[in-house]
Amino acid sequence: MTNEDIFKKLIAHCKEYGFVFQSSEIYDGLSAVYDYGQYGVELKNNIKKYWWDSMVLLHENVVGIDTAIFMHPTVWKASGHVDAFNDPLIDNKESKKRYRADVLIEELLSKFDAKADKEVEKAKKKFGENFDETLFRQTNPRVVENLKKKEEINVRFVKALNDNNLSELKQIIIDNEIVCPVSGTKNWTDVRQFNLMFSTDMGAAADGALKIHLRPETAQGIFVNFLNVQKSGRMKIPFGIAQIGKAFRNEIVARQFIFRMREFEQMEMQFFVKPGEELFWFNKWKELRMKWHQALGMGNHKYRFHDHEKLAHYANAATDIEFEMPFGFKEVEGIHSRTDFDLAQHQQYSGKKITYFDPEQSESYIPYVIETSIGVDRMFLSIMAGAYCEEDVEGKDGSKETRVVLKLPPVLAPIKLAVLPLLKKDGLPELARKVIEKLKFDFNCQYDEKDSIGKRYRRQDAIGTPFCVTIDHQSLQDNSVTIRHRDSMEQERINIEMIEKIISEKISMKELFRSII
Repeated sequence: MTNEDIFKKLIAHCKEYGFVFQSSEIYDGLSAVYDYGQYGVELKNNIKKYWWDSMVLLHENVVGIDTAIFMHPTVWKASGHVDAFNDPLIDNKESKKRYRADVLIEELLSKFDAKADKEVEKAKKKFGENFDETLFRQTNPRVVENLKKKEEINVRFVKALNDNNLSELKQIIIDNEIVCPVSGTKNWTDVRQFNLMFSTDMGAAADGALKIHLRPETAQGIFVNFLNVQKSGRMKIPFGIAQIGKAFRNEIVARQFIFRMREFEQMEMQFFVKPGEELFWFNKWKELRMKWHQALGMGNHKYRFHDHEKLAHYANAATDIEFEMPFGFKEVEGIHSRTDFDLAQHQQYSGKKITYFDPEQSESYIPYVIETSIGVDRMFLSIMAGAYCEEDVEGKDGSKETRVVLKLPPVLAPIKLAVLPLLKKDGLPELARKVIEKLKFDFNCQYDEKDSIGKRYRRQDAIGTPFCVTIDHQSLQDNSVTIRHRDSMEQERINIEMIEKIISEKISMKELFRSII
C-alpha cells in the first residue's frame, strides 16, 4: 500500500470515527476549513493540555495569557505583515490551478533525496550487516549524482528566496521541467506575491469603519503585552509568555487535509532573554522541544530538525521540527531566534518605551526573543498519522482479518476506558454502569453494550481507547473484571478496585514530564 493510499485511509478514518469533518459539509463544504468531531476535540484538548502544562507547570519563569483575535491595524504594520507576509504563487495556464512556487521546488528537491534513499535501501538489503551507509553515500555514483543535482538546484533556490527574485523562481521551475500535478503541462504564468491576511471592517457605519485584520499569528499579542505581563507579574529576564489561540491565513494553496488550513490554532511561547544570550537559549529550547515530541513514544526516527537556509528578516537562527507524515517529512513546530525585532518595532510604531531594566546589571535594554511555535492541527495530524495502524490478526474461525487500530499515546487518547457488559441482562449492565459512575470523575470513560464483544473491541481500537474492561457473570460473584490492553490485545483478570490505579498510572503525564526536564 502506497503512502498516498494510507493518507486517504487516514482521512476517511477521521470522518468515519468522529475525529474531523469537513466544515459546512451539508452545503458541499468550505475549502481548507474543518470541524473537529466528538473524539477529535478530546484528542485536540489533550494535546493542548500536554503542551500548556509542559510550558507553565514545568517552568517557573513561563506564564500564560490569552489575547484577542482583533488587534489594532498598526500592530500588523509594525510586525511587517502588511508589507511582507506573502507567498510566491504561480498558475498553470492549462489546469487553471494555483501553486506556491517554493513548494513546487521543495518537492522537486525531496525527490532527489528519495532517489538517493532508494539506492541506499537496495544496498542495505544486498550487503546486510556489512553495509557502510556513510561510505556508500559518498561513493555510489547514482547517489552522488542525485545529491549533487539537488545541491545545485538548492543553491539557486536559496539565493532566489533571499533576493526575492521571483523570475529566478520561475526559471528554476522551467529549467527542471516541473509539471502541473493536474494537467501534466509546463505552461506556467509568472510568479507573483500574494498577501495572506484576511481583512474585515470594525464599526457601525460603513464610511467610518476601521479596517482590521484577523491575526495571522498569535505571537504579536504576546509582544504588545510584554510590559503588562512583566510588570504585573514582576517577571525577571529570562522569562516566557505562552499562548494558545486561533489564527487565520488566506492560504491559496491549502491542501493535505488539516496540514494547511485557513483557520487554525497555534501554541506559541515567546521567551525573553538578555541580548547576547539568545543562541544559548535557542539551542536549549531546541533540545527541550524535541524531547517533548519524542516523549510521546511515536518513534524517535520519525522526527528530525530542519535548519532554515533562508532566515526571516528578523531572525538570526531558525529550525523546524519535522515529522514523517504519509506525504513526507513536514514541519510541525518552528523554533526561532527573533532578536529584538518585534519589541523594537512596536516601540517605534507605538511611541511607547518597551525596555527591561536589569537590576543586576543596572541597565535597560530591549530583550531578545526565542520563539517556539507549534500548530495544534499539524500536531493532531502527526499524532493520527503515527498512530494509525492496520494489523493482520486471527479471527475466531482461524481466518485472517484486518484490525484497524489507533495506537494513540494513552495520555492523549480521547477515551481512556471503555466498560463493556458481556450481555445486556443478568445485572451485567447495572454493574458496568456502577463502574462508570465511580471512574468518570478521574478520566473519560465510555459505556458500550451494542454488538458482539469482538465488534466492540474493534470499535474501541479504531478510536484509540487504550483499555477495555469487560463485565461478565464472574464479576457478579467475585468483583473481578477482564481488562484488555489495546496494543497487545492481552487480557488479564483484576479486581474492580484496581481499575482506577492501573489506568491512572498509564495515562498520567507525570512520567512524560519527567523525561523532558
